[in-house]
Amino acid sequence: MRKFQFHPCGSFKETYQDELFLFKTDFGRLWVWISLILLFVVIPSSFGIQTLNLFSLMGIYAMAALGLNILTGFTGQLSLAHGSLFGIGAYTAAILGSRGGFPFFATIPLAAILAAAVGIILSFPAARLRNLYLCIITIGGQLIIEYVLLHWKGLTGGAEGIAITAGESGPLSVSQGTTFYLVVFIALATMIWVAANLMRTRFGRAFVAIRDNETAAEGMGIPIFRYKLLSFAISSFYAGFAGALFAYHAREISPGLFSMGMSMEFLAMIVVGGLGSIPGAVFGSIFIVFLNELLGVLARVFLETGAVTAMIPIREFFYGGFIVLFITVKPKGISTIWERTKSVFRHWPF
Repeated sequence: MRKFQFHPCGSFKETYQDELFLFKTDFGRLWVWISLILLFVVIPSSFGIQTLNLFSLMGIYAMAALGLNILTGFTGQLSLAHGSLFGIGAYTAAILGSRGGFPFFATIPLAAILAAAVGIILSFPAARLRNLYLCIITIGGQLIIEYVLLHWKGLTGGAEGIAITAGESGPLSVSQGTTFYLVVFIALATMIWVAANLMRTRFGRAFVAIRDNETAAEGMGIPIFRYKLLSFAISSFYAGFAGALFAYHAREISPGLFSMGMSMEFLAMIVVGGLGSIPGAVFGSIFIVFLNELLGVLARVFLETGAVTAMIPIREFFYGGFIVLFITVKPKGISTIWERTKSVFRHWPF
């Protein structure tokens, strides 16, 4: 008969299989079920359309930030082209959905696959470089993709962008609201589950080894170049998947949305949330979305007072300020607070 473990006071694992479990105790599984009930039952029935749309945006950003965290936080490859890959996913979904007549549930995976393919192409030169040179080449990739989105008017619509209709698949209509919220968070839960399991495989351990010491990892027999390509591909897949959902959320997209500013936004998410932490990507996206909402309120205040020009650089100011603040004060991000909270409950009441 299986023994339930809610509050172990030591390590009583008897096999190697016990070490591979995603949840070490039944207490963790219980909280996962509670969280799923809150996400999929309580929240949709308790909030209005506008709030659900805000939650949907958090989920979309969390998926994209999780992909960047796999590349930067776990593999140690700094990328400033994530916003453009996010944009490729959005434009692919918009073009296939609005012009090609593809159903919603077909455009999303196709957009993610195309973004992964572009990410692999970008990673061929990037995976051979380190540190500053890697950062520079990803900036180049970001600028190239921005240029294509802006000037390939026959396909992307140029500066005017593309309007996308509500997603439909058979009898199911996926539009802004409860249905779209459920689709986003089912996708997010799946992406988190995949990422958590990926990090426990030999691929995830190889990513961490490359991040910690590339020379030592190569000496251990890890094919550095291939694993970097794989990390770029997975990260780009996550970005494309999230970007496709963002296109249906925004309903109208343009190249200005996917500029260097968005790449910096994703970087701020993983730094604030916690580099190399799966929950950190979620916490960082929640923090940044709330910050954007706060700045939106400030923008309206500035608009009423007539000081619009003073508001233009304030967004970048706050992003840069929070990145510096968290690197200085909380280098491991909000995820450290989460880990400490879990440890308090783990050892409660002692």
